[in-house]
Amino acid sequence: MQDNAHKIGPEPLTCGQVVEVARGGARVELTSLAEQGIAATRKHIDALAAEQSPTYGVSTGFGALAIRHIPADRRTALQRSFVRSHAAGAGAPVEPEVVRALMLLRLHTVATGRTGVRPETAHALAALLNSGIVPVVHEYGSLGCSGDLAPLAAVALALTGEGEVFDPAGQRRPAAEALAEAGIEPVVLAEKEGLALTNGTDGMLGMLVLAMRDLSDLLDVADVTAAMSVEALLGTDRVFADDLQRLRPHPGQATSAARMAALLADSEIVASHRGPDCPRVQDAYSLRCSPQVHGGARDTVAHAGLVADRELAAAIDNPVVLHDGRVESNGNFHGAPVAYALDFLAIPLADVASIAERRTDRMLDVARSHGLPAFLADDPGVDSGHMIAHYTQAGVVSELKRLASPASVDSIPTSAMQEDHVSMGWSAARKLRRGIDGLVTVLAVELLTAARALDLRAPLQPAPATAAVRDLLRTRVPGPGPDRHVAPEIAAAEELVRSGAVREAVAAHLESVRQGETR
Repeated sequence: MQDNAHKIGPEPLTCGQVVEVARGGARVELTSLAEQGIAATRKHIDALAAEQSPTYGVSTGFGALAIRHIPADRRTALQRSFVRSHAAGAGAPVEPEVVRALMLLRLHTVATGRTGVRPETAHALAALLNSGIVPVVHEYGSLGCSGDLAPLAAVALALTGEGEVFDPAGQRRPAAEALAEAGIEPVVLAEKEGLALTNGTDGMLGMLVLAMRDLSDLLDVADVTAAMSVEALLGTDRVFADDLQRLRPHPGQATSAARMAALLADSEIVASHRGPDCPRVQDAYSLRCSPQVHGGARDTVAHAGLVADRELAAAIDNPVVLHDGRVESNGNFHGAPVAYALDFLAIPLADVASIAERRTDRMLDVARSHGLPAFLADDPGVDSGHMIAHYTQAGVVSELKRLASPASVDSIPTSAMQEDHVSMGWSAARKLRRGIDGLVTVLAVELLTAARALDLRAPLQPAPATAAVRDLLRTRVPGPGPDRHVAPEIAAAEELVRSGAVREAVAAHLESVRQGETR
């Protein structure tokens, strides 16, 4: 075995493994235990294939056609036809990281030894993943029930040397050519293998795991931009005190409040209005309640993590091969548990964006910004400042609210009413990914606006942590001045958010918070 490869066996995968293989290109290798289990289970399938009595998925048709018994000399054609007909996706290709994630997750289910796939087919799937070849998987084709059928069938089709793929250089090519260059022999599918390669929640689960990583990172950024806005708006940090947070013991809220308190530590701006001379009794909700909103989102991600961990320990196929050799039909391919988690995440995502937009708006409104120029413009009236940047942010927030409408409450009967209730989990995952992109934009606009407002509070200096983020932004975007082309500045801020640079800029200032979390 290769020491640097992720060992894939019947044991549960971790979210970290999924991210490393999907995004980082990490290699995989089947464990000896997986190989033994795969080989042992295949013997049961071969025995059933030799019997005269039909077994679903082994010697019958599929779905509503399961009543037809298929003779032995037509079963190779059956598997080939199954994969060809199910690779019926449409729309733009989905992201390579999504395809790699679903390939890994299908390989893991195969490695549990519960699917009946042959060892050579399992090794071919691992080789395809390691080669860097990415089958073309289309946006539409999965209803999130009976597996992510069309997406997984596109991968199975590539394994047989048909369809299209992106080669390691990113060029779209016929699968047969790319497999030949990689030295991968196309698979001729045997009994049960078509079903086994397509019948799982792998696409929606892969997107859930990736979304959880992205959202966790973006919630860290939201704490940063919120702290900058509180500071710029002459808000107080006292509401983030630990003794106040303990009165309502939600862990996510405590984390966000502790982070915001640490980010505002030693701020000259905050100190300048701390005392009996400050006439304001309390800040607006969008400032004061940021930890409650961000924290609620953190706790929702934690709940989604529980769902993901259970799925990462699952062996999902239909029919499934049990330890005693029985082949049993089941409903474990139904995506409802994953779909609910995906839809749930879209709600706090939209709300985190919404509260960020409210903070941004306050900094631009001369009636509520406590001394900042209208729209943070250099010469209000001649210059518009961040007026239209806020329009862009508001438009994205409205879109995120629409994307928060759940996909999982929908269902549409298919397969001649055999599949009469579906999860729409793939759709829930796709809209969540769009939502994550939107949240990046919303936080980028708040970052631009808050940094400009902090500059306008000079000569008072911001906290060391928020100053570090402001200074990071200033390496890409100039400080206050006459109007400039704003779109490239939003794009630059988006890149700082997306790349992790904002989080890295404040990491040293949050050591005490991280230590408190680990105790």
